[in-house]
Amino acid sequence: MAYENLDEKLINALLGDGRASLRSLGDDLGVSVTTVSNRLEDLKSDGIINGYTPVVDYGNLGYDVTTVIHLKVEGSALPELTERLREEKQMISVYETTGDYDIIAIGKFKDTDGMNDQIKKLLSDVDITESNTSVVLNAVKENEQFTLDVDDE
Repeated sequence: MAYENLDEKLINALLGDGRASLRSLGDDLGVSVTTVSNRLEDLKSDGIINGYTPVVDYGNLGYDVTTVIHLKVEGSALPELTERLREEKQMISVYETTGDYDIIAIGKFKDTDGMNDQIKKLLSDVDITESNTSVVLNAVKENEQFTLDVDDE
């Protein structure tokens, strides 16, 4: 078997079924279990695969309020603030960005009271100079990953 695009094919197979056994992955890809195991270890050590985790539907757990929070920050405080936001358990994504705002954070809350408490906490931070919060009305696409393009020859 040619190992052309094996890593990409392996990643795509895992995106389809993250719980697939090494044997089934090897069978599907036409390679040995050892080859799959070695490639997975390399993908992990290279930081390409960072773990295996369930995809949680927070809405089904009662986290019905999703917010998109845009923040302007005093320049030197950016690293500290992003680290503090990273530690907030209900902030599921935190991005340093270009444009009008320095940070965009996505949060999940059980209700508007929880959202309000988080926003008030953020606004009390002296390093935040401006904020803009949007409440998501409908999640059209969320937590999606995409398969990699593979040149089949």
